[in-house]
Amino acid sequence: MPSIEESGYPLVFKVPAGISELLKAGETEEEQTIAARAQVRALEGMQKEAIVYDSPSGTTWRMVSDEGPYLNGTDLAPFPLAFYTAGMAFSFMAELLRHAEVHHVPIESVKVIQDNFYTMEGSAIRGDMIGGAKPAEIRVEIQADASQEAASKLLTLAEQSSPAQAYMRDTLTNTFALNFNGRSIPVTDVAGSGASPSPDPEPMFEAVQPIDPAGYLPDIITKLKAAEPVFGVEGGAGSSLQAEQKRILHVRGIGVLREDGLKEVSVQLFKPIGSTFRFLSDEHSQVAPPSLAYLSAGVGFCYMTQMGRYAHIVKQALQSYRIVQDNRFTYEGDPHRETLQAKAAPVDTQVFVTMNDSEEAAQKLVSMSERTCFLHAAMRTQNPAHIEVSDSLEDEE
Repeated sequence: MPSIEESGYPLVFKVPAGISELLKAGETEEEQTIAARAQVRALEGMQKEAIVYDSPSGTTWRMVSDEGPYLNGTDLAPFPLAFYTAGMAFSFMAELLRHAEVHHVPIESVKVIQDNFYTMEGSAIRGDMIGGAKPAEIRVEIQADASQEAASKLLTLAEQSSPAQAYMRDTLTNTFALNFNGRSIPVTDVAGSGASPSPDPEPMFEAVQPIDPAGYLPDIITKLKAAEPVFGVEGGAGSSLQAEQKRILHVRGIGVLREDGLKEVSVQLFKPIGSTFRFLSDEHSQVAPPSLAYLSAGVGFCYMTQMGRYAHIVKQALQSYRIVQDNRFTYEGDPHRETLQAKAAPVDTQVFVTMNDSEEAAQKLVSMSERTCFLHAAMRTQNPAHIEVSDSLEDEE
């Protein structure tokens, strides 16, 4: 398989508009609907590569993900939950700023401290392993010409209209389709997709190249601190590959609004022991990926990790695997009347696998990956975030 090392590309780059035209099948023509389509393939080891189209901006981005020592990864790129954590924080900050503008609240600075928690327990061998998600804890520091009550109101409005929060708040039954060794077969133990079949995305990955570097920022994703591989401790090297699991994952994202108007989030993996990465985002100038692109990449990367992890544990003969995943959201209400709310549609995933095994093994791979994916777990249960204004807020009225 290809690897991050041999590509020579940055961890994220902007893709020419011609590729975007091929990815627009993920869009709908409904009013107030936004969509993202993520095509993801497995690279060497635990590495993954995604091409993500974001309908609000009309931009397409190529990103790569890796895992740290806990999954025997090379740790060259952010782990999947880092993308999702960054996407959540970017989405919340974008909505907060939007509502502040609508309600004429001048904001001088914003800092978001977001803690995400996930669970994993059971046995992959027995087939009862399952992932879970807990409500995110979000603390917000705002320097603004507003009272504490007014600031808290902005947080409530941002939570309502953030697509990322909709994934945590709404209960979804996500859908799947399976292409096994070049032919479609039914899925089992998960809901079937009603979407039109997509072509295998492999050729697109082979063709994708960056646009002129002047069209996007350098170092959009940067590793700030590498995790040291440690053995024989909780969350240490290889610990997430154990067939029996009972653990809690903890990811923290710290987001700030920079003076140049870009949003920046640093994400650290506390449990298991992982590295720290910094992400940049912009919803308007198109020089860095928007929040929905990161969010969608995170969902796709996380599901792909569970495919590779499950196949490794049960020793399936998995040769290659790819997905085409659609994320859709609608808005209801009027932003000027404080009723705007984001609603999430079920995520649709078309899985392509090449493996020297039975149809039943491929079907089990799809369903067990859904069971153990932390982000699919977040969507199938209600996990509304706990959001508060930090005590450090100074009332400037």
